[in-house]
Amino acid sequence: MAGRADVLIVVDIQNDFCSDGALAVPGGEEIVPLVNRLMGRFAHVVLTQDWHPPGHLSFASAHPGREPFETVDLPYGPQILWPDHCIQDTSGAAFHAGFDAARAEMIVRKGFRRAIDSYSAFFENDRTTSTGLAGYLRERGFTRVFLAGLAYDFCVRFSAEDARREGFAVTVIEDACRSIDTGGSRAATNDSFARLGVRRIMAAQLGPVAA
Repeated sequence: MAGRADVLIVVDIQNDFCSDGALAVPGGEEIVPLVNRLMGRFAHVVLTQDWHPPGHLSFASAHPGREPFETVDLPYGPQILWPDHCIQDTSGAAFHAGFDAARAEMIVRKGFRRAIDSYSAFFENDRTTSTGLAGYLRERGFTRVFLAGLAYDFCVRFSAEDARREGFAVTVIEDACRSIDTGGSRAATNDSFARLGVRRIMAAQLGPVAA
């Protein structure tokens, strides 16, 4: 069992990021059994949930003539355009059916502001609008953040980076994640983690994870 100062943040295990989803992460659903077992090792679990309104500005469909995975400049900076995904109150936004979301103490919904995307569990993509998660974790007395989920090179990455900048010790459980890996994003994530001191481990390094 993890310590009392440890929290596991599980990122975006939602239907649209799994096979046949609108923005499928290759092998996304493969991590569900392992993440369920990992949650059993932690007394404290927080989930994130992508929660976009229709017509979100990060959708390629909101930019006539643009295609998914193109990059545009928005008021807060460069933005990759995505297929419409995780639209509020749709099946695509729901957690994967096999995922034991009931174990969570808190769910952080992100990306619900139409004009700004949100990868991180801690900040919107303008890097200034806070979700309030850092304050919540401090109030609860957590000092070590562990991360798993989808996708390693986007929402997990941004969450890990922000957690580290907020002063938490951060560990990413690599085999409990999957990557999109567009434009070298996975390698860039590894480089960023090395610079910031984000630890990367495999689940087995936590000790036996019961079935």
